[in-house]
Amino acid sequence: MPINVPSKLLKRTEKYASEIARYSEKLSIMYKKCCLNTLETAAEFLDDGSVFVLTGDIPAMWLRDSTAEVSNYIPAAAEDEETAAIIRGVIRKQREYIKIDPYANAFKKAPDSHREFEDYPLNLPIVWERKYEIDSLCYPIRLAYLYYKATKDKSILDEDFIETARITVDLWITEQNHIERSPYRFTRNTKKEKDTLTNNGLGREVSYTGMTWSGFRPSDDSCRYGYLVASNMFAYVELGHLDEMLGIIESEPELSEKIRKLRSEIHDGINRYAVVMADNGKRIFANEVDGNGNYFCYDDANVPSLLSAPYLGYCRADDEIYKNTREFILSKNNPYYYEGKYARGVGSPHTPEGYIWHIALSMQGLTSNDPEEIRELLKMLETTDAGTYLMHEGFKADNPKKYTRPWFSWSCSLFAELCEKAVEEGII
Repeated sequence: MPINVPSKLLKRTEKYASEIARYSEKLSIMYKKCCLNTLETAAEFLDDGSVFVLTGDIPAMWLRDSTAEVSNYIPAAAEDEETAAIIRGVIRKQREYIKIDPYANAFKKAPDSHREFEDYPLNLPIVWERKYEIDSLCYPIRLAYLYYKATKDKSILDEDFIETARITVDLWITEQNHIERSPYRFTRNTKKEKDTLTNNGLGREVSYTGMTWSGFRPSDDSCRYGYLVASNMFAYVELGHLDEMLGIIESEPELSEKIRKLRSEIHDGINRYAVVMADNGKRIFANEVDGNGNYFCYDDANVPSLLSAPYLGYCRADDEIYKNTREFILSKNNPYYYEGKYARGVGSPHTPEGYIWHIALSMQGLTSNDPEEIRELLKMLETTDAGTYLMHEGFKADNPKKYTRPWFSWSCSLFAELCEKAVEEGII
C-alpha cells in the first residue's frame, strides 16, 4: 500500500522550504522534492504493518539505505504518530530480515526464485544479495536508537529487538576471528574483482586485531583488507547504543557484558592498528588494515566513511586525528578525491573515475563547523543536479549532466538533512 505523506511531516517540510527560499528558490524546491522522495516514491506499507523501502532504482531493500532514507523523518515522528508508524514499520521489516540472514545486505519484498547474480552459496529466496558488510547491521540499531531518543517509544524495545541484538553481537564476535571461526563464504561468477572474495570466498588472510571483519564496503565493493575501520567505528558507536537501550528495559545483563567487552576490543583495535603516519608526518586513520602490518589509506563516498566519523558519533569534529584525516580525505592524496570544473569532493571506485558523489558532498557539510564551507557545498549540490532537482549517486565533476542512478533516495535524504542543518544553524 503506497504511503501518503503525513500532514504534519508535510507541514514541517514546507516550513523549512519557506526558510530556504529566502536564500535560494531552487535550493528550496530541491529540498522539498528530496526530503519527501522516499515516501513519495520508494516506501510502502505491507499487509503485516511493516514498511518496505526500495533503495531507489534497484528493486530491493538494503538494511543500510532504508535507515538512511527515513532518518530525516525522525524529528517529525516525535510529534506525529503517522510518521512514527512509518519508522516503526521500517524497524520491524529490518529485524525480520536480520533474523532470516544476518550476513545479507539486501532483501526482496517477498520470496521468489529470481536470482540477480550467480553467487555461491546460493541465496535464500528472500535475499537479493549476500555481501556481508558491518554497516548492514549497524544501521538498524541506529534507526531504533534515534527513533527511541526522539519519541521515548519503548514498544520497539521488544523481543525482536533483543533477538536481533544477540544475533548481531554474536556475529561480530565470530568475525573477530574470521579466518578461524567464520561460516561466511562469498563468491560470484564475475570478472569484476570488487564483486567477489578471494581465497575460496573467505577473503584475504587477516590476523586478530580486536576489530570485527567485513567482506565488503558500504559501496558493496569488496575490501582490500578485512578490517574496515570506518565500519568498525560505526559498530563501536552502535554497540554503545545497544547497551543503553538494554539498560532502559533492564534486560539481558549477560548480553550487555558481551557488548561492553566487544566494544572495548574494537576501540582498542582501531587505536592500535588503524592510526598511521601520513606522508606529511601527521597521524591519520587508515581505512582498511589486516592486522599483519598492511593498510590502505583512502576514503569512499559511502557512509560509514572516515569523513562521517563525527556524524556517526565516533569522535568530535575537532579531534586532532580526525582533523588530520579530513585534511587527507579532501585532498588529492585520497585516491578517490576528484576536482573538476563544477565541483570537488570524494567519489568512489564503485563509479567511474572523476565522478563525485552527492552523498559525500552532503556528508562533508554535515561534519563541518565552517559556515562558508557549508554554503559552498550547498552551491555545488544545487548546481550539479543536472536539472532534475534531485540528488544522484556519482556525477562527472567536469560535466554534471553525466551521472549515475537518477533515483537514489538515500542521497536525497542526506541532502535534505544538510539543508535543515543549514537553516537551524542560521547558515542560510
